[in-house]
Amino acid sequence: MTDTTSATPTPRVTRLRHELKRRSLTITRTERLTPKMIRLTLEGADLTGFVSASPDDHVKLFVPGGEDMAMRDYTPRRYKDGQLLIDVFDHAGGPAADWARDVRAGDSAMVGGPRGSAVVEGEIDHWLLIGDETALPAIGRRVEELPAGVSVTTIVTVQGPEEEQQFDTDADWTAHWVHRPEGAAADAVPFLEALAGVTLPPRSYVWVAAEAGVARAIRHELMARGVQPGWLKAAGYWIAGKADASVKSLED
Repeated sequence: MTDTTSATPTPRVTRLRHELKRRSLTITRTERLTPKMIRLTLEGADLTGFVSASPDDHVKLFVPGGEDMAMRDYTPRRYKDGQLLIDVFDHAGGPAADWARDVRAGDSAMVGGPRGSAVVEGEIDHWLLIGDETALPAIGRRVEELPAGVSVTTIVTVQGPEEEQQFDTDADWTAHWVHRPEGAAADAVPFLEALAGVTLPPRSYVWVAAEAGVARAIRHELMARGVQPGWLKAAGYWIAGKADASVKSLED
């Protein structure tokens, strides 16, 4: 991989602020997209005025239970026709996952945000999206929202073929699914091995989200291979060994 972006203006990142509001909603449907991914459909009058302008936005999901209400960040997977979709990765010990596993249609839910959006625009001909299960909702949304004439490549690690997803998109999408054990989610090697076989065409924008150490290793590898900082966004969606911890933007 070489630097193919220096002759093209760096993509613009427009930051939008939204009204910060808690919304009391009702779960109208639950489904298992895969054995480990739960999709919740939420509806309610409080969704009036809801805005999510970027696929990697996040809302706070307030998890009921006990005196201390847990809060966890989740991607608005889709908002359309008064329905908000949130995909929850089902993993042991996560309060939101434990709650989502048991909720049923008719149960109540509360979300807050998004607080804002970072909208990436510019002369981008190709997207490379890299992440694990926690990033899969944002990756799926980006793939589905890209228009015809744009190519996108995804590298996603999951626990097996049963966790792979299909996205409905007009873009030219190439998917690389990397299967690794559940306990290897904080290992960067599977990502780096898959990345070694990917060549980026000119005007490629790269988005990375995974465990913070993994995302940092991927970012370092991409920059060593010529990807310029303005063409790269990396985030740690979680930190191994730390509950409810993240790094929104990774930089050297």
